Amino acid sequence: MRKALIDRKTAETHVRVALTLEGRGRFENRTGVRFLDHMLDLVARHGAFDLSVQASGDLDVDQHHTVEDIGIALGQAVDKALGDRKGINRAGYFVMPMDETLAVVAIDLGGRPHTVVDIKVKVRLVGDLQTELVTDFFEGFATAARANVHVKVMHGRSNHHKIEACFKAFARALRVACAKDARMAKMLPSTKGLL
Repeated sequence: MRKALIDRKTAETHVRVALTLEGRGRFENRTGVRFLDHMLDLVARHGAFDLSVQASGDLDVDQHHTVEDIGIALGQAVDKALGDRKGINRAGYFVMPMDETLAVVAIDLGGRPHTVVDIKVKVRLVGDLQTELVTDFFEGFATAARANVHVKVMHGRSNHHKIEACFKAFARALRVACAKDARMAKMLPSTKGLL
């Protein structure tokens, strides 16, 4: 089983992530930001990962450090759990309908970090989450996981649904990208010979 445990401490946050890629969708997430807990629960369930994120941070200052560092720690966990990346699909995408909303996420675990996020959310808060930090979460993840992450809401009305559809699509795209392909079991998914 591909697993990772990350214990990331900074002067501003302490984030502990336990991840099993071949999981059963189990989760235990406590970040101090309830809407983010809900999104991480969705990542576990829709990705079929086992995921525990325990975080404490300077939320009295702002949510930024906590949300970004959780993205970084989750990316580090994925990177570590993947090991040498031999035999993985490498890329995955998912189109997620959620009532009136449609979101698309594409991920490439090819070793080069890049992020594009276009979620069309115009409100400052959804639940207790500062919505501008959704981009910071995905940027932190992409950098630490050494991945391309593209997140786009095609259309929608509910800001809650827009963010939720993105996290569900992210989970399912990541599940495909991390999955092993038996035909390529000993091969690196690159003609360069390096990811």
